Amino acid sequence: VQLQASGGGLVQTGGSLILSCVASGGTFSYYAMAWFRQAPGKEREFVGTITKSGSRIQYADSVKGRFTISRDNAKNTVYLHMNSLKPEDTAVYYCAATAQILTVRAWEYIHWGQGTQVTVSS
Repeated sequence: VQLQASGGGLVQTGGSLILSCVASGGTFSYYAMAWFRQAPGKEREFVGTITKSGSRIQYADSVKGRFTISRDNAKNTVYLHMNSLKPEDTAVYYCAATAQILTVRAWEYIHWGQGTQVTVSS
């Protein structure tokens, strides 16, 4: 399956953004989906993941209470709603797909989008 992420941009501290990731070329509902991020000079970091049906979601502690993951299987799309953004949220955000359930391990994700840049100014 191919993944296309979009929605990144420049936002001030405290602002909001919604990222989208559209899947094509496969059965979207077969996969659990996740968002990861990578800041310059840092390793790729888990942000959150959602099961195939959307019934279970897990977040990194750093974004819990501020970010929300959702999915629309009819539209083959997973979303990341980001609120109360902080400068430390600045990173390239990637969506990813896995056949596993609620895994935070990047190596278990077999399909990756190209990434979308989020920059939070102070």
